[in-house]
Amino acid sequence: MEKSVIGASQRLGGLGTFLRKCMFSVVSVGPIPEHIAFIMDGNRRYAKRRNLPVAEGHKAGYLALMSILRYCYELGVKYVTVYAFSIDNFKRRPEEVQTLMDLLQEKIEVLLEKESIVNQYGIRVYFIGNLKLLNEPVRVAAEKAMKATANNSKAVLLICVAYTSCDEIVHAVQESCNEKRNEIQALKGTKVSNGVIYGVEKGEMINGVMECDVHKSCNGSLDGEAALDTSKPCSERDEAVEKENTTVNHVEKDKGDEVASRICNGLIEDVQENEKLLHKIPNVKLVDVEKHLYMAVAPDPDIMIRTSGETRLSNFLLWQTSNCPLYSPAALWPELGLWHLVWAVLNFQRNHYYLEKKRKQM
Repeated sequence: MEKSVIGASQRLGGLGTFLRKCMFSVVSVGPIPEHIAFIMDGNRRYAKRRNLPVAEGHKAGYLALMSILRYCYELGVKYVTVYAFSIDNFKRRPEEVQTLMDLLQEKIEVLLEKESIVNQYGIRVYFIGNLKLLNEPVRVAAEKAMKATANNSKAVLLICVAYTSCDEIVHAVQESCNEKRNEIQALKGTKVSNGVIYGVEKGEMINGVMECDVHKSCNGSLDGEAALDTSKPCSERDEAVEKENTTVNHVEKDKGDEVASRICNGLIEDVQENEKLLHKIPNVKLVDVEKHLYMAVAPDPDIMIRTSGETRLSNFLLWQTSNCPLYSPAALWPELGLWHLVWAVLNFQRNHYYLEKKRKQM
């Protein structure tokens, strides 16, 4: 009896796969989105409606994700991005956060199994976000998964964890500024900045002024070192200093004036040189920021799908979705099925010409 049930189940599964492929063949007559992003909303509500623990809702959400990934890759979508865990989610109850981290670590390890969907479809996995905020076991598992799938090229799965779009943009701007600062330092190559001399080797010339001359001017002694003998009493030292100053005063005055003049001239020359370099200084441009975004490894999404009927982006891919249609079915994430995906793709195809036209105008 059990064998017959298993056999019937396999036949139904095979029939379902055949019908799905036939439907995808029809849908593929139109343009297929290259990249679909999902905000997986509704796991907790799904559990609450069924009087289940919150953890069971998240587990049901994982199963729904595996089904949706299979549908997307069979349809020909190359990039899939999922919003798995926001930086703001760290504010939830500690026990729920820990449950999510444990579940995430467990499912990352499942993705690396030989029979997993990752190996079936040749998927490369990226974990997107501020990974330093994750606990060590999860971070190590994520890095291991990225390394293990680095040679896969048929499809891409981007899992956003410890992510918000604001954090991504701030990170990109900081990296762009650091890059430009290094370029400016390499371009300028000067040792004088705002009148402060730094990073100078002994005996090095600074705009025509010897390093030792600068120290002579600063210390008031001919040998560039303090001329005080601390082994003598204060009164004797004062007399010695006064006597020495008297004997060398006229020499020091002339020398000091000369050094001061040379330093001033050097600073003026440095300012003039800076003005000449102003037009050469590289500025931070749009392309620089985009290059340093976490999501730079993938094209912008063609469709954004948020479940549970919500239309908020919740700080997700704000930079990348300026021309991306939002589809928000009423179904909670664990309830999302094949027909929701097909309907989203059909809507994309209906508006494809208009969206492409808008993108070209940007």
